Amino acid sequence: MIPVDIMKKIRRIEIRTSHVVDDMLGGQYHSAFKGRGIEFEEVRPYQIGDDVRTIDWNVTARTGDPFVKLFREERELTVHLVVDLSASQSLGTQQQSKRELVTELGATLAFSAIKNNDKVGLTLFTDGIEKVVPPAKGTRHVLRVIRELLYCEPIGRGTDIAATLDHINRTAKRRSVIFLISDFQDSDYQTPLRIARRKHDIIPIVVGDQRETEMPNVGIVELRDSETGEIVVFDTTSRHHRELYQKQASLEAENREQLFRKLKMDPIYINTGEDMVDPLRRFFHKREARR
Repeated sequence: MIPVDIMKKIRRIEIRTSHVVDDMLGGQYHSAFKGRGIEFEEVRPYQIGDDVRTIDWNVTARTGDPFVKLFREERELTVHLVVDLSASQSLGTQQQSKRELVTELGATLAFSAIKNNDKVGLTLFTDGIEKVVPPAKGTRHVLRVIRELLYCEPIGRGTDIAATLDHINRTAKRRSVIFLISDFQDSDYQTPLRIARRKHDIIPIVVGDQRETEMPNVGIVELRDSETGEIVVFDTTSRHHRELYQKQASLEAENREQLFRKLKMDPIYINTGEDMVDPLRRFFHKREARR
């Protein structure tokens, strides 16, 4: 039995994210992603302006009149939400935690997918695979996805993107759209990401918090790594220390960005406390323009 407070949260997220999909993102998701290909629909008589390459020569020869083949795009996709639930997702200094942000992101993308008649699957991971929900359609299925995003209590605390991508590479047999939602506080995942990129349409969504890139002057503080438990004493009164903190964060971000560019990926960046609609809309517009 799911507790009442969780059911209320599911309902609130359903209302909020479905509103975003209906009123703000509209048909942009549909336009951004291609289907698996095209399939034959029918033949009709040739009309002036038709591409001669579409002429059906068999029917033309049989009838004595030119006919052309009509095709339609096969729209149905399989969308996988691969979501990081490591301990670092608990951080949140801007009215919401990263865990809350990834839940809303996952719900929004799931509702966008089912409104496009696509299947949606969910994989939750830390330093291991925590939960897998096989792809399916329908509102009831999306509500299950939201419930798992909210209610799953992970066993692991760390982040292992490489092992997660290895799992996806083994289990996702057909080409899929994969939203990899994480803060990417990990290393050595380049090779499995490259392999997954060849098989699937991978969209990295990098979630962050302002405190991960900027440290205010608040005196001497203890910083605890939520994934390893390591504690470091940090003197924020030192401008030099604050600049080193920011420089290290910038270096990690640049290395990650270089990897995405090398693999020709279109990352989405969203921080806690920010409106997620604009980054998603920009991404959809970019993908649509590329088509």
